Amino acid sequence: MSVSYRFVIVVALFVTCLITANITIAKQIFILGLVLPAAIVIFPLSYIIGDILTEVYGYQQARRVIWLGFACNLVAVMTIWIGGLLPSAPVFEAQAAYDRILGSTPRFLLASFLAYVAGEFSNAYVLARMKVKTKGRWLWSRTIGSTLAGQGIDTVVVLTIGFIGVLPLSVLGIMILSHWLVKAAYEILATPLTYLVVGYLKQKENLDPYDYDIDFNPLKA
Repeated sequence: MSVSYRFVIVVALFVTCLITANITIAKQIFILGLVLPAAIVIFPLSYIIGDILTEVYGYQQARRVIWLGFACNLVAVMTIWIGGLLPSAPVFEAQAAYDRILGSTPRFLLASFLAYVAGEFSNAYVLARMKVKTKGRWLWSRTIGSTLAGQGIDTVVVLTIGFIGVLPLSVLGIMILSHWLVKAAYEILATPLTYLVVGYLKQKENLDPYDYDIDFNPLKA
């Protein structure tokens, strides 16, 4: 089966958003009275692009891309880790900064990878099932609904594993809720753009798949 350049662009953007988010997550920002990771600027885009992948190309293609993103992120993480272990050149005086910004602890790496897999597959599953249930109507309902589910699971998993036992449960709960609401607002505001991109791709690709008889097992090839 031939692969269009449009599909390649969508996949490249998805992977870029994921890897960029995992690098910028090291910085905390302060917006509207909330402390958020700088990754909030781009990470929600991975869910929007995930919606587009599932809506236009179907769950099976989205599943492949999700695992591709996982593999690419693993390569990036391993490369950064090995780079930190290699001896520094005499002229390089920023090893401590390198380790502090890029050197994630095993706990946060585990949290990140588990949250990504759980959140992205939940997002793709919910959207595909809702598309069948709504017979392709009300795109907004499934892009927002799937993101609420996927981002909710992602946020709960990453913050719970990352901060349980470190922060009081009340603080952790507020952090989870605030992060989830910001990501949900991001998706809602981006809905008009999602409509434009989905409409364009469906017309150009001549695709509009419905996953009636799909095995939704994330591990299936």
